[in-house]
Amino acid sequence: MSTSLPTLNAAKAEAKALRARKAAQGTALSHGQSLELIAKKYGFRDWNTCKARLPELAKGLTTGARVRGWYLSQPFAATVVTSEDRGDGWTYVALGLDYPVDVVRFDSFSSMRQRVQAVIGPNGHTRERTSDGQPHVVLEIL
Repeated sequence: MSTSLPTLNAAKAEAKALRARKAAQGTALSHGQSLELIAKKYGFRDWNTCKARLPELAKGLTTGARVRGWYLSQPFAATVVTSEDRGDGWTYVALGLDYPVDVVRFDSFSSMRQRVQAVIGPNGHTRERTSDGQPHVVLEIL
C-alpha cells in the first residue's frame, strides 16, 4: 500500500482519468472497474474498503489543519484559520498563508496576499475560475 493516500475525491478523479486513458487506447473500462483498479493500486482488496479508508477533504479542513495548494495558480502552504460547513460537501475556509502570494501577473505591479477566503467543494477546489479556466483555489490536506 502507498504510504501517502489520496483523498476520496482525488482517488475518484484518478479512476476517471484512468478510464479516459484506457478509452483513448481502445480499451473499454467501466466506471466500477476503474475504481477497483485504483483501490488495488493503493493496496485495498476492493473499492468499498478503499472508500471507507480514504480521507475525505472536508474532514481535514478543520481549524488549525495544514493544507497546501494553489491560489490563482500560485503554490502555497497554509494553516486553516476558520472552517465552516456549508452543506453538500462544501466548506468555507479562511487560510493563513505561510508566505505571501503575489496574485497579479503584471510585471510592474504586485498585490501580495497572506490570507485567503474561499468555499471549497467536495472535489477540493472552488467553483470560481480564472479566465484561463483554473479554479481560484485548489487544496490538498497535508
